[in-house]
Amino acid sequence: MEFSGVLNFVPYEEKMQRVLIIGNSGGIGAALETEYTSRQWSCEGVSRSCDGLDFEHPETVALALGKLKPSFQTIIIATGALTINGYKPEKTIRAISADGMAEQMQINAIGPAVILSNISRLLAKDCKSRVAVLSARVGSIGDNRLGGWISYRAAKAALNQIVHTASIEFARSHPQSACFSLHPGTVETPLTKQFITTHKSQAPSATAVSLFNVIESIEAKDTGCFFDQNGLSVAW
Repeated sequence: MEFSGVLNFVPYEEKMQRVLIIGNSGGIGAALETEYTSRQWSCEGVSRSCDGLDFEHPETVALALGKLKPSFQTIIIATGALTINGYKPEKTIRAISADGMAEQMQINAIGPAVILSNISRLLAKDCKSRVAVLSARVGSIGDNRLGGWISYRAAKAALNQIVHTASIEFARSHPQSACFSLHPGTVETPLTKQFITTHKSQAPSATAVSLFNVIESIEAKDTGCFFDQNGLSVAW
């Protein structure tokens, strides 16, 4: 058999990992998008400003996510709000408003729950995958020693329960997945501007580095847990 002198081969191409950041127009979401891109990830984002994502109209969630093609190794839900329609965190239980509490639940608990109900088809099944949901330490019941912020605390506590419950379902359908809550710390964004004076804060870019390292180190055995920006467990 005569050798033609030509080698026919298909060059190996490493498949780029994909991340979906829901809320990528916010301070933390935008910083995460920059960080993942710098790490050679393929990033896609969904936001209210660019895609019409509106938790007060839950049907917009399915519409926005329905346009995306699977699959993503990492999905990050980086949505949330502290002051909503003029309702600020309460200093005392006497200051709660039924409308204000409902707003908190809609944006910080129900909205992410609707997202979680729509991402199963987008999450990678044949490899490690992660669903990171930004929560807040003030949503921890065990860590609550100061009181106050009743509506926001309640919404984040509800979110943590939602995430933990979703992780059980994802473990069945996506055995290599981890779904977990993540406290980002106090980040210098418009959301926290008026509270920076009483809390140690960090720039979004620095926070994004920490969160990337935590998110991408989480294993399937860690699913259903609650971590801070340093990878330490937070009490429920």
